[in-house]
Amino acid sequence: MTWEVLSMIGTIAFAVSGAIVAMEEEYDILGVYILGIVTAFGGGAIRNLLIGVPVSALWEQGLFFQIALLSITAVMLFPNNLLKHWQKWGNFTDAIGLSAFAIQGALYATEMNHPLSAVIVAAVLTGSGGGIVRDLLARRKPLVLRSEIYAVWAILCGFAVGLGIASAPFELYALFIIITALRVLSYTYNWKLPVKRLGTSKSIG
Repeated sequence: MTWEVLSMIGTIAFAVSGAIVAMEEEYDILGVYILGIVTAFGGGAIRNLLIGVPVSALWEQGLFFQIALLSITAVMLFPNNLLKHWQKWGNFTDAIGLSAFAIQGALYATEMNHPLSAVIVAAVLTGSGGGIVRDLLARRKPLVLRSEIYAVWAILCGFAVGLGIASAPFELYALFIIITALRVLSYTYNWKLPVKRLGTSKSIG
């Protein structure tokens, strides 16, 4: 039951995220739906490829596709004055999607008896894969690779689930709240990982 609830939360959050990015980039209606669906299910597809699950398993999630389509439709019906506040609420829905899908991906790998390393990879790919695909299709630098601390929180989910620290439903929901809060704090206070910059050399002559 916990898995289904987290999947539903993540699907709604990422479908909304993808749809609004598409509208920001002035995609047509079909583009909005495609980017929303890709954002919601892209991470799961990449995860399935790497942990040995057929990608076709995604097509068995008919209910989640319906939820994603309804979420995208709802966003498209929002008045423009509400969408102007996307920067604030968009980051929040993205944080919810990251947390929910990272935990869901970790649970998926754990159920398949994969080692801790695979559980962490599954958490990161499920939590951030859809966002990476979304940003690439929108011709943006992937948020996970350049902005505030992002994928680190998915790694923490993988550790917590893989090591059995969070396994009961209550523990998983508590982990969901903690990771969401940490992601919100990271973009609110602009927490960043160290960046190694290459200096530009000046030509002589």
